[in-house]
Amino acid sequence: MKNDKVLLDHGSGGKISHAMFSELILPLFENSELSKQDDGAILTVGAGQLAFSTDSYVVEPIFFPGGNIGDLAVNGTINDVSMCGAVPKYISVGLIIEEGLPLSELKTILESMAGAARKAGVKIVTGDTKVVPRGKADKIFINTSGIGVIPAGVNVSGSNARPGDKIIVSGTIADHGITVLSTREGLKFDSDIQTDSAPLNKMVQSMMTSEYDIHVLRDPTRGGLGTTLNEIAVQSCVGMTIFESSLPIKGAVRGTCELLGFDPLYIANEGKLIAFVPEKDAQDVLEIIQQDEFGKDAVIIGEVTEKDPGRVFLETLIGGFRIVDMLTGEQLPRIC
Repeated sequence: MKNDKVLLDHGSGGKISHAMFSELILPLFENSELSKQDDGAILTVGAGQLAFSTDSYVVEPIFFPGGNIGDLAVNGTINDVSMCGAVPKYISVGLIIEEGLPLSELKTILESMAGAARKAGVKIVTGDTKVVPRGKADKIFINTSGIGVIPAGVNVSGSNARPGDKIIVSGTIADHGITVLSTREGLKFDSDIQTDSAPLNKMVQSMMTSEYDIHVLRDPTRGGLGTTLNEIAVQSCVGMTIFESSLPIKGAVRGTCELLGFDPLYIANEGKLIAFVPEKDAQDVLEIIQQDEFGKDAVIIGEVTEKDPGRVFLETLIGGFRIVDMLTGEQLPRIC
């Protein structure tokens, strides 16, 4: 790595994050499960398989329109387990609390975590609490880990994309990142913008129990849609083309991105998934997603190609093409 100190960029989910993982973390911990670089580890236990995932949440502010750090943490881990094709069952919760946090705020956060778990049908079964002196943290940080059961015959991985696959996104992009940014900076809008944080496990279960093939599932969180597509392109050694005319972006979100100079392709999402599906099944899978309460705005945004393996291209509104690279730098720190 070029830097001798950790930078905010190392937490962006983009190029520098991937460099730290591939050059520092992976060589030290390398094993077959970690090397797959999926949203969670797929573990063989007896005759079955489990999905196991962990994540930490340091979002600032801890309360924002549509949610807070608590339900964000539960939903995020549920979704990471689901992206392995698994049925999430159990979650652990680790709390690092700064001295002085109002107990009323802590109660609100815990109540939202309990509500999110109930809505998704998972149980919070273990955890840990630490309190650090004032000024040694920022209100509260949360770590969640999740375990789920992978049904027999399910094989979902970022390395499974194939030429001809259609790329589906389950709804509008960049909602979460712009919500957190606008709350943090005190920006006001004519229309309501709120986080898209939501549990996607029931949507995934409907997809998995259908008769159709699902090659890849991924939730495009840090680094956004653009970075996530690049990750999959590299894992599967394929090219991709997405169409600007098909990208689902709310008007207020698009306007905010244009005003502030952000590309919505690189803004975090917390309640959306990307699915790679053979062309013959794509329309049927799209309709299954659209029937879910969190998938009403789902669309096909592109396709997998044999050309330029490891590269993602955007066909623009005027018919040209530009490369969609992995995120460079940190657009919005502490977004999740």
